[in-house]
Formats: sequence, C-alpha cells, structure tokens
Amino acid sequence: MNRNDLLEELARTVGRQNLLSSRRDLLVYEYDAANETFLPEAVVLPATAEEIAAVMRLAHRERVPVVARGAGTNLSGGTVPLKGGIVVVCTRMGRVVGLDVGNERVMVEPGVVNLELQNILAPLGYLYAPDPSSQKVSTLGGNVGENAGGPHCLKYGITTDHVLGLEVVTVEGRVIATGGSVEDTPGYDLTGLFVGSEGTLGIVTSMTLRIMRLPEAIKTMLVIFETLEDAGSAVSAVIADGIIPATLEIMDHAVVEAVENSVNRAGYPVDAGGVLLIELDGLRDGQERQAERITELCLRSRAREVRVARSEEERDHLWQGRRAAYSAMVRLAAGCTVHDMTVPRTRLAETLRGVWDIAVKHGVRIGGAAHAGDGNLHPLVIYDPRDADELARAHQADREIVELCIRMGGTLSGEHGIGLEKRDYMPLLFDEADLAAMRLIRSAFDPNGLLNPGKLLPLER
Repeated sequence: MNRNDLLEELARTVGRQNLLSSRRDLLVYEYDAANETFLPEAVVLPATAEEIAAVMRLAHRERVPVVARGAGTNLSGGTVPLKGGIVVVCTRMGRVVGLDVGNERVMVEPGVVNLELQNILAPLGYLYAPDPSSQKVSTLGGNVGENAGGPHCLKYGITTDHVLGLEVVTVEGRVIATGGSVEDTPGYDLTGLFVGSEGTLGIVTSMTLRIMRLPEAIKTMLVIFETLEDAGSAVSAVIADGIIPATLEIMDHAVVEAVENSVNRAGYPVDAGGVLLIELDGLRDGQERQAERITELCLRSRAREVRVARSEEERDHLWQGRRAAYSAMVRLAAGCTVHDMTVPRTRLAETLRGVWDIAVKHGVRIGGAAHAGDGNLHPLVIYDPRDADELARAHQADREIVELCIRMGGTLSGEHGIGLEKRDYMPLLFDEADLAAMRLIRSAFDPNGLLNPGKLLPLER
C-alpha cells in the first residue's frame, strides 16, 4: 500500500479531521522531551478502543510501525517514531469512565492527565498516589507505559502498585482485558507485564486504578546542609531509624540555584550545598513527634537549618521549586540529558559524590536531584549541542554516570523508562540470556516488531 492509500484508509477509520499528514503537522510529533527526532508518516487521534483496533489491524496487515503516545513528556525518547510509520495519539481519550469510591477504584482512559484525576478525586477526599513531576501535563496512559514514579513513591509505591486492570489493543487489533477490580486474578500477571512495557506489547485503552483516602494531616520540612554528602547521610539516618516519610527529596547546589533563579518564590537558600524536602502525612496524632525525631537526626548529620512550612501556601512554594527542577536546569543550556538510575539508599551519598567527580573530570555542568528515599537519582547533564567537543564530553559523562550507578548496585531506570536513549546501556545490566528472554516475550506479542520498534531492548548482535 502506498502512502496515499494508507492515509485514505486511516481517514475512513478515525475521520479525516482526526488524521494529520502534512509535514507541518507531522513535525509536532517527531520528538518528545528527549533529544532525538524522527518524522512519522501519519498521525491519528482516535477517540475509542475500537478505532485504535481498526488502526492496528490496518498497520498489521500492511506491516506499518506504530507508536502510541500521550503528551510526549517522557524523557528517554520512548515516543519518537524511530521507524516512521503511524503515531497513535491518545489524548482525545480523556474520560473518567467509572468511579467506585466504596471499593477505592477508578477506571480511566489513557488521555486523562494525572493532575486532572487528582483534582477530580480531592473534593471527594481521595487521591491517586503516583505523582510524577510532570503530572500537570503527563497522561495516565504514558504513566502506565513508563511505570512512572514521583516523590510519593517512597511511601506509596510506583505506578505498577496502583494498576489493577487494563484494556489493551494487541498488534493484531484485538481488544483484551487483563486483571480487574479485585486485588488478585488467576493466570499470568499480564497487567504487570504491560505496565512499564513502553508501548512495545500493545496499546492501553483503559485502566482500573487504586485510589486512597487523603491523609488527615501533612507536614512539610525543608532541611538545609552545607554539603550534599551530609544531606545524603541524613537520608540514610532517617530511613534507618524506621521512619518512612511520604516524600524524601534531595537537591544539590546547582539545582537549588537554578530553581531560585527560575521560580523565585520557592524559598530555597542559594548558598546551600544540598537541601532535603521531607514530607510527613497520615494521622495527626504522632506526626509532631516524628517531625521532632527527623529534625534531631538531620542535626546529627550536620544540618544547618530545619524549616517547617507554616501554611499551605508555603508548602506549595516548596513543591513548586522541586517540580520545576528539570525545567529550571534546561533553561541554562540548549542541550540537556536527565538520568533516573536507582541505587541502594546506603550508597546514595557516595554516588552523588561520584557524579560530581565525573562533572569535574569532563568539564560539564551537572545538577543533581533525587527521590532520595528510594535512591532514585536524577543527574541533569547540560551542554551546548552546537559545540562538538562539549557534546562529546557530555555523552562520555552520561555513560560514566550510568556505569557508576551500576557499580553501586543500582539499575538503569527508576521511572523514566529505557526508550531509545538508554537502550544500548541494557547489556551493562543484563547478560545475553536475560535479554533473550525479554525478546521472547516481545516477539510473542509482536512477532513482526511493529509496536514502538527499536525501543527498550538493544538490537541483537
């Protein structure tokens, strides 16, 4: 089938107004929040699972690659159309299909924005726990595809811990259901397999998610340190004491300075070597004692100051700064890569120092932020992509950061996924037998490699 015939059939499937094919329109979908760009042949914006199934049947018959995407906020190149083909944009599928407060369940379509769901649940006294920093714009379909985390994953777990069931369109265009509304279902855990599969096994068209009650009380603290190592030591001390805060975030001097220059009202001290943003939530009784114990542990780790947010407005300002860390760093240069490796908490301070040594060694600027409670680091390497020498040094620093984290007993991704940018690092973590097993799973669902080709798994030697 030539391109014109393909476009005509796609137009009949989703409606001509929901098909994009001009170069100007296609350019909008050639990139995501990473650094690579690839132009698709067509973009469709379906409104139902049946329309997606019809698109997949056409693509399967004609052997056309397909990439599903939502808002495109992912940071690993996971939704760039590496092989061209059709981009299926799920943002029109933005309905909350069902809400069962009694059983603490909600069913949503993939185009629902994370924060929009939070705003729907909050007046009812509920929340959906996974809260990636991109929650203002990222869609729940993308959160499921990347197995997103967020600051509250320390206490409440990542996306996979809150997904109970899925509706999925397979590569052949069949609509299947996995899991359900109950805690456990018989058979293989296909829900767990699809969560985090980055669109390589099927296209998710609805999700049944676990929701929970809003906490009775919240206390937010900003702890200021002269050095990043002291901040890292405080993290280990708090967790070792048996306290599990709702969030435990760390930022280094470079990120603090960039955030304050960008946001202005966050209230971070620009002379700090590192800061911790700690939040407690739950029952009001006992929370003050926990806060006092955390203060004591941080002061033992040489904290300079402990501040407690005195109002909801102060809390919002502190979180506005943390969630703006990536965008604040990106403003400093034309190029930026962000990692999200996870290392054991006990080696967090050592790893942060190693990242700083890599920055000095290669003469590149690296800012550090992390979901410190579970060891999920986010080193941000910024550079000028027009400077070939600086670009080469940045890439070398990227690789050495990855190697450092693996040496520390860590893994490649805590929430951003592998996508394209970290695909070729997979052999550093998995041997060939491991990768072969993953390829067997992928080929069982997609034998012709049409779904998001070239992502997640490295090419076979």
